[in-house]
Amino acid sequence: MILATDVTSKLVVASLGVLACLLGSAACAQASTAGIGGKEIAFDRAKGNCLACHGFPAVTNALQTGNSGPPIIAMQARFPDKGILRAVIWDASASSSLSFMPPFGKHQVLSEEEIDKVVDFVHSL
Repeated sequence: MILATDVTSKLVVASLGVLACLLGSAACAQASTAGIGGKEIAFDRAKGNCLACHGFPAVTNALQTGNSGPPIIAMQARFPDKGILRAVIWDASASSSLSFMPPFGKHQVLSEEEIDKVVDFVHSL
């Protein structure tokens, strides 16, 4: 038997979650990608959208890739220090004023956890 208070409390919790998402809270962004890996975040058009600018030659299911950014290949050789790659993803304009890459961390497009996942994925290529 389901009690009315159980249903009401679940509705309240769900409503607060939806309200947090509508208000753009970081908690919502983190909750929505908690079980998602770096590849999914990077390829998600509402999140990383890396495919819009970068080619991923080593990823067979990376369809319709862009070519305005450098190809994502040999990343460990190009970025032996993973921290530098993370800094570029966080805000590429900090190291290059000519960069047109969105500052994913600086502008809070991605949470810190999401950036870490994307860095791990990209660095593995």
